[in-house]
Amino acid sequence: MGAQGAAGRPVASIERLREHVGQSVTLRGWLYNRRSAKKLHFLQLRDGTGIVQCIASLERFGEERFAEIGRVPYESAIEIDGAARADERAPGGVELEVEDLRVVSIAEEYPISKKDHGPDFLLSHRHLWLRSRKQVALMRLRDETIRAIRDFFHERGFLNVDAPIFTPNACEGTSTLFEVDYFDEEKAYLTQSGQLYMEAAAMAFGKVFCFGPTFRAEKSKTRRHLTEFWMVEPEMAFADLGDVMDLAEDLLVRIVERALANRREDLAVLERKLEPLERVRKPFPRISYSDAVERMRAEGHPFEWGGDLGAPDEAIISSWYDRPVLVHRYPQAVKAFYMRRDPGDDRVALGVDVLAPEGYGEIIGGGEREPDLGVLRGRIAEHSLPEAAFQWYLDLRRFGTVPHGGFGLGLERTVCWLAGIEHVRECIPFPRMLYRIYP
Repeated sequence: MGAQGAAGRPVASIERLREHVGQSVTLRGWLYNRRSAKKLHFLQLRDGTGIVQCIASLERFGEERFAEIGRVPYESAIEIDGAARADERAPGGVELEVEDLRVVSIAEEYPISKKDHGPDFLLSHRHLWLRSRKQVALMRLRDETIRAIRDFFHERGFLNVDAPIFTPNACEGTSTLFEVDYFDEEKAYLTQSGQLYMEAAAMAFGKVFCFGPTFRAEKSKTRRHLTEFWMVEPEMAFADLGDVMDLAEDLLVRIVERALANRREDLAVLERKLEPLERVRKPFPRISYSDAVERMRAEGHPFEWGGDLGAPDEAIISSWYDRPVLVHRYPQAVKAFYMRRDPGDDRVALGVDVLAPEGYGEIIGGGEREPDLGVLRGRIAEHSLPEAAFQWYLDLRRFGTVPHGGFGLGLERTVCWLAGIEHVRECIPFPRMLYRIYP
């Protein structure tokens, strides 16, 4: 049985208010905005699921109560009883005729006004900025993306295996780690990736994924970087680079389909053009790193083979296509020690990056892992990594090694692209960046 408001009215959510047209209900939320005329107050109420217009009349409330309603500060918590009625002119196609209004708590003067504020002010008030219409839409889009990812992997028989946050060693080197004091003067590090642990899990369960926070101590201030962000990292036993690319392609198609199916209203709030998302269908273009470099040079963009692709280079490559593009077989020197080299060309690794269109750059990175024990030990030495810390990882090659691979998808970068916004800092509830750890 659902909750009940005053006089036995059902408590409704704004998101599902259409189901109560013709009924008297109670809404609980916060006063988002107000427009007043001589005899009517048009109150905008938000409850986290949506915003609805509630109309309070002078005739019903009398002069004193009507005046009081007109003085309730924004973001005060209120309960409203009223009759839901259909009106296609109203947002969401429904509005509420107010029968009674109760103030739960009076808000102080709200610091975020309707005028424009700079990013530093808004980030310092992130705990309140989250209430604004676009930020709510972004968090709902993020939630939909998370659920689409989990549904996708569970439907395909992947097991969710959680990776540790504290690790004894780096996944891809030691220059971008957050070091923390562990017990007995031992050092530990906040994880850069759960991938190495997913390789162990894949040898136990076949197909696995982890989904959680990761940390990079890069002193970067670009619009694509956070020091704490979320990644989903699937790993598959008995898989090669082709399998990895197929899985990445299918995942992105599913994510976009779910956003278009379930979050069109939120995308409209974000003023996102839908045509680019509607073009995200299989097959995705696939181009080797070497072919991409050759084409860039032919078009007059200077780039030396062997370097890693930067954001401007990725933007050029993605501009050639109308959907995500898979760039594969990068120079092995710019890839991690565990990446398998191409048997047909030892200069390149069997890795792939997926670049989102519209200049959003890399949102997925992965590839095939090196299965050979001797080769992997040599790579660890080449990268000046302590072999003792990787003994458990080398055990995976000693006991039943098989070809395997996977990737990591950055959640915030993906949401940023889906939403069509400028900076990933708005795509996580409380961003952590080079010079920001508050609130």
